[in-house]
Amino acid sequence: MEHVDVLVVGAGLSGIGAGYRLQTQCPDLDYVILESRESIGGTWDLFRYPGIRSDSDMYTLGYPFRPWLGEKSIADGADILQYIRDTASEFGIDRRIRFGHRVIDVSWSSEQASWTVRVSTPNGLAEFGCSFLYVCGGYYSYESGYLPDIPGLRDFAGMVVHPQFWPDDFDCEGKKVVVIGSGATAVTLVPALAEKAEHVTMLQRSPSYVMSLPERDPIAARIRAALPHALAHRVVRAKNVMMNLGFYQFCQRAPFLAKRVLRRLTARGLRDTVPVDPHFAPRYDPWDQRLCVVPDSDLFRTLRAGTAEIVTDRIDTVTEKGVRLESGRELEADILVPATGLRLVPAGGVEFVVDGEKVDLSKKFIYRGMMLDGVPNAAMCVGYTNASWTLRADLASLYVCRLLRHMRRRGYRSAVPSYSGDGRTRPLLGLDSGYIHRAEGALPKQGSRSPWLMRQNYLLDLPTMRFGRIDESMVFVP
Repeated sequence: MEHVDVLVVGAGLSGIGAGYRLQTQCPDLDYVILESRESIGGTWDLFRYPGIRSDSDMYTLGYPFRPWLGEKSIADGADILQYIRDTASEFGIDRRIRFGHRVIDVSWSSEQASWTVRVSTPNGLAEFGCSFLYVCGGYYSYESGYLPDIPGLRDFAGMVVHPQFWPDDFDCEGKKVVVIGSGATAVTLVPALAEKAEHVTMLQRSPSYVMSLPERDPIAARIRAALPHALAHRVVRAKNVMMNLGFYQFCQRAPFLAKRVLRRLTARGLRDTVPVDPHFAPRYDPWDQRLCVVPDSDLFRTLRAGTAEIVTDRIDTVTEKGVRLESGRELEADILVPATGLRLVPAGGVEFVVDGEKVDLSKKFIYRGMMLDGVPNAAMCVGYTNASWTLRADLASLYVCRLLRHMRRRGYRSAVPSYSGDGRTRPLLGLDSGYIHRAEGALPKQGSRSPWLMRQNYLLDLPTMRFGRIDESMVFVP
């Protein structure tokens, strides 16, 4: 059995960032990255649907140690994937990856102070040993997306395509397409499909807040023209962190005013061609669910041009030729795209066993947003829900490195978070979205105060994760 100091699970955005931090912050430790698929990229390699892009700016979604040099602030999926692959290659991280290695379960032995990781490989089952386990596989299933029970879907005579499993030979030219959903995937798909399809309909049961941002950040362009790449990247990153956090706080503290602002911006983008009510007037407050970003008003421009329409209604049933709504209207379709969300799984679906006892993650409290009470020498990477994923993912990797260095200096074999809260719980992910509610019973919980409270605030997390007490509510074993 091969044994390494640190085993990283997942070679996506988080896993590659973890690799860089480990080899620069802990150069005396050896690590391996296990990737279940055959390529680098994670989310950005899995999703291939038309128009896929980031809904976070690349100056905060990109790594702080490797400046984003692309022209677009809101980047296409292919450019993001290439950026991740180039990062892995530049720093030699790709040489540490074992592809086609899917983690089945992990078992901790306190006697040996080691994890045994059982893995499915192209050559059969294999085992790895490690002193520290770092799960960077995200929190949603790669095996299946969420597909609600849509009446009559089996009767549909056309093609049904889920965004998570987009076919390479997809062709919608001259076809009528109905996209079911109102989230980030739907608002991305509609303008892209409308470029070739005869007509696209975005069918939503309830609307989302949609905000247009420039695809190319003009302020960032001026800063990059005036400063060296590395310094410009830091300045633009800081600017965007402050702007994003400020707008989020505005939405949380003054939701009535935020609604008015978003409504006015939406009306300006639609230019009276599509009514804001009911299509862009959600029942919830801004940022109770994740805000949908569209670059350069592409969704609004597509709706104005008439190559796509938006319909707010409920499905009565899917028929052989399309979708019949509760209002009685029928939408003809050759292709249905259920952009109905993700299926969340804790720790990427990895099962934990500690000293022979299976760990029920739903009963665990999360420590500093990354470790679990009572689970030794293990962390999982969870990004922000209200900002770029990488902002928190990088803080988590830096904290892991701090912890490993501390343990090595003091001669500790294991570090175990020990819950010290008041018993009050909060959901792990603080959004009112359907995909989060469906998974609440399986995900760990957060507490009511630090270090068991997962704050969605980069400026507060930064000093805590970089310089805060490493021994707070942590039991170290020599």
